[in-house]
Order: sequence, then C-alpha cells, then structure tokens
Amino acid sequence: MRKFFLGLAAALALALAGGGTLAGSHGGWVLNGERSSLAFGSVKKDSVGETHFFRRLSGRIGADGQAVIEIDLGSVDTNVEIRDERVIEHLFENAPSARVSVSVEMADLPDLPVGEMTTIYLDGTLSFLGREIPVEADAAVIRLAEDRVMVASEGMLWLTTEEMGFDAGVSRLQEIVELPSITRAFPVTFRLVFERGM
Repeated sequence: MRKFFLGLAAALALALAGGGTLAGSHGGWVLNGERSSLAFGSVKKDSVGETHFFRRLSGRIGADGQAVIEIDLGSVDTNVEIRDERVIEHLFENAPSARVSVSVEMADLPDLPVGEMTTIYLDGTLSFLGREIPVEADAAVIRLAEDRVMVASEGMLWLTTEEMGFDAGVSRLQEIVELPSITRAFPVTFRLVFERGM
C-alpha cells in the first residue's frame, strides 16, 4: 500500500520539481487525467482474477514543491455497476476521495533530460477516511518532453486490506455475493502524466 499511494504523487514530484528546465513554471505541473491510469487487481474464488480502475484522478505540483494528488473514490470502475456501488459503500465508506501530499526540496534534484528515465524514492502522507498514513514509493520517471513527464509503477506494487482498514468491508462484500474467498492483498499499477501548468 505505501509504495502504491506515494507513487501517485511524491515520486513524480521529485522529478518535476528538480532544478533547471524542470522547475520555474509559476503554474506548476498538472495531472493529465485522460493520459493517466490507476488500476488494481483482485482475485476471488482462489483463481478468478479481475482488473479495476479509477476513472478520475487529479493533481498538481506547485512551483514551491508542494505536491497533492487526489483519487476520486466514487469513480471506481470494477466493470460491474452494482459492485462499484458496493465497493464505494463498504470499502470506501462513501468517502469522496483519497489524497497524497508531499513537500519536495527542489534544490536536491538534478535535471532530467528529455527521453531519459530515473528511479526515485520518497516519503509522504496519505489522507484517507480520516487517517494520516505514512507512505513511501519507488517509481520510474520518464521525461517525455520539455513540458511533459510520466511516472510509472516500478515493479509490482501491493496493498493489503489490513493496511487500508478494508478487512470488515471485504468480509461484507464476500458475504453479500456468497463468495468462498476474496484475496486480502491487491496488485496495483499506475501510469501518470503531468504537464506544465499555465
């Protein structure tokens, strides 16, 4: 879980807030939701794997190095409408969003040339269901253009229902649909594209 959520914000903040040509935009950097993707998987009945994703992500990294990423929890898409509703109610407790925040020391970072990739690590905080959860991440950051950067998950990332406080909710979902099992660990992948703001 910790690698997953910070990968959404802090990893990218490190690359974008670096000195030289990556910094200096008064508008900061804005997440391009149409080019970005956040997906997670689940396994039920021991062998039936499914992929789910969030349809709406937003975020900004300011010129001061303050980064915030928001996940619209109501936009979860499990490919089954009634299941979306149950996940929102029983797992997310109808919370509107999850937020990751991080402060970046811009002077500590080198420029990242166009076409180059780097792997970075950061610590930050996840605000979720009234809790402040420390998070950390490794992510690959790729400079696509002078005004565009992409961050992608580095390896397979995992979160657990215990870390997120989902155990009771998952048990409730399992009971509702009469499933013999639902995994309590979930793989997560992400691809986030940020563009220089105006």
